[in-house]
Amino acid sequence: MVHYVKMEDGKVMPIQEMLKSIERYNPEHLKVIEAYVEEQARENQYDLEANLACLKLYQFNPNLLNLDITYIILMKALTNFPHTDFVLCKCLLLPAQMNDETVKEIIYLADILEKCDFSLFWSRVAKNPENYQKINGFYDSIRKFVCHVVGITFQTIERGYLMRLLGNVEENVLRAWLKRYGWKEENGLVTIATQEDSIKTKHITEKIDFENLAPLMANCL
Repeated sequence: MVHYVKMEDGKVMPIQEMLKSIERYNPEHLKVIEAYVEEQARENQYDLEANLACLKLYQFNPNLLNLDITYIILMKALTNFPHTDFVLCKCLLLPAQMNDETVKEIIYLADILEKCDFSLFWSRVAKNPENYQKINGFYDSIRKFVCHVVGITFQTIERGYLMRLLGNVEENVLRAWLKRYGWKEENGLVTIATQEDSIKTKHITEKIDFENLAPLMANCL
């Protein structure tokens, strides 16, 4: 669904077009942007520019601050790891947001993800699952990041360990992720199929002219 914004002159434009103009700083458009943020959570969409514009409007208009929208923006940024979206969002937070307990928890989750401590991450999420279930696709987005890290770190990984990294998933969920990445399981070990393909042998040939080498040889005499 495309969201439209009505200008003061009566003109109507798509929100993406509005965000490219000075109108992105008009607080009268905040409600439309907030509705767009909520849609991202429901429909598993993502628009970083809109989310940053929303946080910027809160900066300029602290009286309009909506913490529930802030939570959605930060959690959506988590789903886009390993990109630096969360850092960009965090830089725009007001003291009132930074001092909020839920915001503190989400920031802590971001720190855990950066350290790739996935077991701790899932245990923290499990304490308040209702917060993250509001974000459609949240769990799968984090699991995609887990698989990214596993794919660049391991050649083989113990099957049970991988299941824990993915959030103590069921058998059918594990099989779905193995199929998605082409990983093979045998005797309790999962082989990362793309690891060897990413390693290429390089042949380096150096050409040195005799004229350049002669002075060096003379100095050695």
